Amino acid sequence: VQLQASGGGLVQAGGSLRLSCAASGRTFSTYRMAWFRQSPGKEREFVAGASENGGTTRYTDSVKGRFTISRDNAKNTVYLQMRGLQPEDTSLYYCVAGRPVFSAWTERESWYYWGQGTQVTVSS
Repeated sequence: VQLQASGGGLVQAGGSLRLSCAASGRTFSTYRMAWFRQSPGKEREFVAGASENGGTTRYTDSVKGRFTISRDNAKNTVYLQMRGLQPEDTSLYYCVAGRPVFSAWTERESWYYWGQGTQVTVSS
C-alpha cells in the first residue's frame, strides 16, 4: 500500500484544516487507518484511528472533540478534519495503514505502511 497525504498548511489558531490521504491498491478497505504526528524533538504520537469501515474510531485525548477521522473506501481515502487548531497542533502529520488490534493502535510499531507526511503549522 502506498499512501499520499495532502492538505497541510499554515493556519491561524482557532482555524480548521482537512487532511487527506489517498491510498493505492485494491485492498484499502481491508486496512485500519490512522494518523500520527511528530514535532521536532518529540516522539511520533498517535492522533486518530479508524477501523476498516470507519465504524470504530479512536483519538488521543488532546484532540478529542476537535478532530474527526473518516474514510471513503470507494475513493481509497482517509481524512482528518481538524477544527479549533492550536499552536501545539503544529506538526508533521503522517497517515498510516495496518491491521493492529485496537489496543495497539497507539503504538507506531503496529502500523505497516507510512505516508510521507504533510506539515501543519498553526500560528498564534
